[in-house]
Amino acid sequence: MKKNIFVVDDEYEIVELLKAVLEAENFNVITANNGAEALEKLKKTKPDLILLDMMMPGLTGRQVRDRIRKNPKTKNIKIIFVTVIKMADLGKEILEDVNVSDYITKPFDIKDLVRRVKIALDLMKE
Repeated sequence: MKKNIFVVDDEYEIVELLKAVLEAENFNVITANNGAEALEKLKKTKPDLILLDMMMPGLTGRQVRDRIRKNPKTKNIKIIFVTVIKMADLGKEILEDVNVSDYITKPFDIKDLVRRVKIALDLMKE
């Protein structure tokens, strides 16, 4: 069965790029261009993974993540932050603190992104 990935980013080009790349890898892709739209769509769908931009106008990625985690129906969905912020210095502890599976820094390498998505979905080992 195909895995469902939800891409949430306010940059149209990023959304379209991720959609094309992930569909080419045989994933179903749902998209939203802001946090409010994402939360609305989550009422009707339950993705296996959310690629969530941290820096969006309106609701930020962290605010969206907080609402996802507070909702019993969505609290266990895996989330990968996609961000221009470099978190490497902070290490894995920050991921546990913010309750996300991983983060991918923009600009990203397509092959690395696909590999990390597959790892998050337990489709391959690290």
